[in-house]
Amino acid sequence: MKIYNFSAGPSILPQSTIENTAEAVKNFNGIGLSILEISHRSKEFQAVIDEAVSLFKELLEIPQGYSVLFLGGGASMQFCMVPYNLMEKKAAYLNTGTWASKALKEAKLFGEVVEVASSKESLFNYIPKDYTVPADADYFHITTNNTIYGTEIRKDIDSPVPLVADMSSDIFSRPVDVSKYGLIYGGAQKNLAPAGVAFVVVKEDLLGKVTRPIPTMLDYRTHIKEGSMFNTPPVLPIYSAMETLRWLKGLGGLAAMEKINIEKAALLYDAIDSSRLFVGTAKEEDRSIMNVCFVMKEEYKELEAEFLKFATERGMSGIKGHRSIGGFRASIYNAMPKSGVQALVDCMKEFERTH
Repeated sequence: MKIYNFSAGPSILPQSTIENTAEAVKNFNGIGLSILEISHRSKEFQAVIDEAVSLFKELLEIPQGYSVLFLGGGASMQFCMVPYNLMEKKAAYLNTGTWASKALKEAKLFGEVVEVASSKESLFNYIPKDYTVPADADYFHITTNNTIYGTEIRKDIDSPVPLVADMSSDIFSRPVDVSKYGLIYGGAQKNLAPAGVAFVVVKEDLLGKVTRPIPTMLDYRTHIKEGSMFNTPPVLPIYSAMETLRWLKGLGGLAAMEKINIEKAALLYDAIDSSRLFVGTAKEEDRSIMNVCFVMKEEYKELEAEFLKFATERGMSGIKGHRSIGGFRASIYNAMPKSGVQALVDCMKEFERTH
């Protein structure tokens, strides 16, 4: 039976990434050593990180003046690194979910934080639109995709101050105008690589302006100067990231990827909207094309456990909703093939026919 991985993260990866990483674990580039044991200072690994950075810049069309970093600590470490490096007195945050809330909480340790808007009152089922960003804020922070609640900011917004974005779960799902952002960061384990590495794209001229002392490891300038090798980087996830970026380039880049993602999401949302059993949880205009969240209609709530068992037995892995909201969540990241989404749709329709 074919198993389809709808997990929210760590999540599905391209088959080529898995196969080539597995081969590199056994024998990296034919040198007789595993990628797990080679020196990060070796010319062989330097070539890997150089290609990963180059592909990152090529696929996102990153302008001059930005650096790409691969760091440990995940996106959660960035919740404090961002204000450590960028906040002198005040920062603005848009609160659209759990991860945005956690980022906001960390920022409060460094200065005044203005929550410009929040959708918490409706369980984060939409993206606030009418808000004002203080012109004297050091930066404005957004979370572009909210995995738990299935909402997404799919357009590059204009900000009067440097824009900072957590793109953990939708990086490389669409073209991005990087020039509109001061800093982009994310954990790799949702759309790029195995868990263990975070990516940062940072505009260099934003750095060095805060008056506080910054610990060496938490200073972006340290890692820019050392090419992400101030200390031993997460070697294996960086190798896998390189393989995924190669795969994306082979598909035709981010415009091609976005087209595929829109088609996949439309297939699943159409099935939900036409169903007599299921209903989507996110406002239609803010629906994520990465994480599709849905529940049973109120009169059929008692069937949720039965459907989860039904779907799991048919190879739909990881569709249980986040513990905080229940229901179902299908994470259809870049590597999920359209055939996987179709299999889930067929499963939903079969369950509906028999109930």
